[in-house]
Amino acid sequence: MPSYVIGDVQGCFDELMLLLEKINFNSKNDELIFAGDLINRGPKSLEVLEFCLKNKKSIEVVLGNHDIYLLYLIHQNKKNFQLAPILESKNKKKFFNWLIEKPLMIERKNNKNEKFVISHAGIPHIWDIEDARRLNKEYLNAIKNNPGGVFRNMWGDHPDLWSENLKGFSRIRVIINYFTRMRLITQKGKVDLKTKISSRSSKYKPWFEFVKNEKDKYQLFGHWAALKGKTKKRNIIGLDAGCVWGGHLKAIRINDRKIFKIKSL
Repeated sequence: MPSYVIGDVQGCFDELMLLLEKINFNSKNDELIFAGDLINRGPKSLEVLEFCLKNKKSIEVVLGNHDIYLLYLIHQNKKNFQLAPILESKNKKKFFNWLIEKPLMIERKNNKNEKFVISHAGIPHIWDIEDARRLNKEYLNAIKNNPGGVFRNMWGDHPDLWSENLKGFSRIRVIINYFTRMRLITQKGKVDLKTKISSRSSKYKPWFEFVKNEKDKYQLFGHWAALKGKTKKRNIIGLDAGCVWGGHLKAIRINDRKIFKIKSL
C-alpha cells in the first residue's frame, strides 16, 4: 500500500487536488498522512476538511499549531474571520470530533525496513523516540480527559525548556510547543518560539542541526515554510514548501522516498 506524507496544505485545496491527481491517489489502496496545518491561511480550508472527512478511512493527520487553534476555537465557541466557513459549517462538530483524536506524531515503516517519524514541527534532540511516544500519549490522554483545561491553558512560550519535573497544564503546553511550534533550539533544548531564522552567532540553531544521522531512520516535518523543505540533512526531510506563500505543495512517498510537488496557483 503506497503511503504519502503531505506538507502543510493551509487551505490550498485546489493544489491538493492537483497533487493527488499527480500521485494517482486511490482512496481504497493508498494512505495519506498530513504533516499538520491542514487549514487556515489559504482560501479553501473548509473544502480541505470536507475532503478529509469523506476519505477518513485512508487519511491520517498529525496536528499542527493551526489545527489545534481550530480545535480551540470550536470548543470555546470563538469566532475567527479566516476560519468562519468552518466555524459556521453544519459539519463543525464532525470536524472537531475527527481532529480531537489526532496525535502529535505518527510512525511508519516501508518494505525496506526504513523507519519514518512524522510530526508537524519535528522531534527535539533532547527526546529519544521512546520519550516522544510517551509524551504524545500524555497529550492524547490530557486532551481526551480535559479538553477545556488544555485549550484554556495551552497558550504561551514558557516554560521554554523541557523538564520531566513539569506538571499539569504547563507540561502539556511544552509538549504541544515542541511538537507543533519548534524551529530554533539550543544544545540544552531551550526553544525560541518567536524567531524564524537563526544568526551565525546565536546559540539557537535549527532543531535538526542537533539531530544525528541514523541509518534507515527519517524524520518528516512541516511548519517551516522559509526552509522550502531544505535541511541539508539526509534523514531530516522538510515537507512545508510554502504553497500558501506562492511556493509548492510537497509530498513524499515513503515506500521509495520519491518526492512530488505542485506549484502554488
